[in-house]
Amino acid sequence: MRNTQLFLKDPKLLNQLSDFEFQSVLLEGVSRTFALTIPQLPQGLFAPIANAYLLCRIVDTIEDEVSLSPEQKKYFCSEFTHIVASGVNSEPFAVELAPLLSDQTIPAEHALIHVLPRVIEITHSFEPDQIAALAGCVETMAEGMPLFQAQNLQAGLATLADMDQYCYYVAGCVGEMLTKLFCHYSPEIAQHREQLLSLSVSFGQGLQMTNILKDIWDDAQRGVCWLPQDIFLEAGFNLKELTAENSNEQFRLGLARVISIADQHLHDALRYTQFIPAHEVGIRNFCLWALGMALLTLKKIKNNLSFTASNQVKINRKSVKSTILTTKLIGRSNLLLSLLFDFTSRDLKTSDWHYVQSPSKATPLF
Repeated sequence: MRNTQLFLKDPKLLNQLSDFEFQSVLLEGVSRTFALTIPQLPQGLFAPIANAYLLCRIVDTIEDEVSLSPEQKKYFCSEFTHIVASGVNSEPFAVELAPLLSDQTIPAEHALIHVLPRVIEITHSFEPDQIAALAGCVETMAEGMPLFQAQNLQAGLATLADMDQYCYYVAGCVGEMLTKLFCHYSPEIAQHREQLLSLSVSFGQGLQMTNILKDIWDDAQRGVCWLPQDIFLEAGFNLKELTAENSNEQFRLGLARVISIADQHLHDALRYTQFIPAHEVGIRNFCLWALGMALLTLKKIKNNLSFTASNQVKINRKSVKSTILTTKLIGRSNLLLSLLFDFTSRDLKTSDWHYVQSPSKATPLF
């Protein structure tokens, strides 16, 4: 059994591992969830999708680094986009960025930047179509995320359309990239390419909205809010006044309505998964585990709209194990999956409300 922390503390030791072990250790360090789901993928998909997650995490690390100015973030994101596409200049990039990371960046992300050249080397061991899918996703994230980082987000995003756009840049484009990799892997899956691409953005948004809802109060402590102002204003609550102590009945009403929208996206995620052939058990597990954990998290939030910290609505290990077991039992049956999903999500909908956005309220970012 490998000692993940030992390898993360010593980049030279980490670089001595095989490509499979190297990426596995980094995944365990930066994301417990993806360290659980990505290994479920078939052999032909593990390497590119593990690599894709690490590339996206590097963009996240740059964007979240408190010691970097907006100009520095824009510079590093632009440079990284070119490196992913071309495969060159990764070494000087890592040498330039690594010393600028602060102690607020987790140790695993420090390690990831130190071994960035190896990550890029693995990227360019893939086939051209796979590299293009990864590079396109990184470019979209790197160009889109700074548009939001530059805004004052203490009072939330102006409209649901703005939230949609943010979710696309951080998660929807990842759904598109995964779909392209799935289609490259399997001609059978590629027969449904257009349907899958049309649902992939919604899949990513459902997962991202769940994270946003779970992390409301953690984000608020950092002076950030990703909730849409228009939905809460309609409910009678101004997000400018958002504090854990100030959350009232009107805030909880707005929260329930956002949960209802997230639930709609998770329904699209289920439809996406049902297009994957039943015999592709690994890909289905990858999708269903993420979907199941998001659905259970939304349920916990809906059942505790007065929560004041993310750990109060975080699902426990028992729920994770339950998701895994249920998937193993019924994951091949579209009918049983639909029945279970509808039953589990039955209380998430706000049946007496429908979102209507005035075009005049949309906030242009370009």
